[in-house]
Amino acid sequence: MGLFDQLSSVLQQYANSTGTGQVNPQVGEHFDQVAQAAPSSTLAEGLAAAFRSNNTPAFGQMLGGMFSQSNGEQKAGILNQLLASGGPGLLSQLGGAGGGLAALLGGASQLTAQQASQVSPEMVQQLAAHAEKSDPSLIDKASAFYSQHPALIKTLGGAALTIAMAKMAQRTNV
Repeated sequence: MGLFDQLSSVLQQYANSTGTGQVNPQVGEHFDQVAQAAPSSTLAEGLAAAFRSNNTPAFGQMLGGMFSQSNGEQKAGILNQLLASGGPGLLSQLGGAGGGLAALLGGASQLTAQQASQVSPEMVQQLAAHAEKSDPSLIDKASAFYSQHPALIKTLGGAALTIAMAKMAQRTNV
């Protein structure tokens, strides 16, 4: 059995999943198998489906959770994405918390890994919620970013992984 046949077999288990049923106890292992072979665009589509699902927490909450597990470079990457998507008024919309982030930026347009490590997951949740209102494509951008880091996607848990796997199964037409 070739690699594609093995992946098709794994993905078939999720093809009709809606994310509301039982979570396969092997979903993490299955995700690892698919993530190693699938193009990042397929992973991004699966993650975006999980972010948009009514069966998972809000986008900002999920992003904050992934952020808390990220290294400094990853934190800077997603924060800079959020800041770019939210537009120039984003930090002022956040009140005092936005002022703290503005102080970290110190007039720069991009946060460094060291600066990003000082930002809390709660701040990321707030940023994501506000930035998504300004840029509805933010979910797709964040998904593309995190598709490069599949280990972080796994931190979202079984329900989100099941939804992502179902979307990937649909995309590959298994």
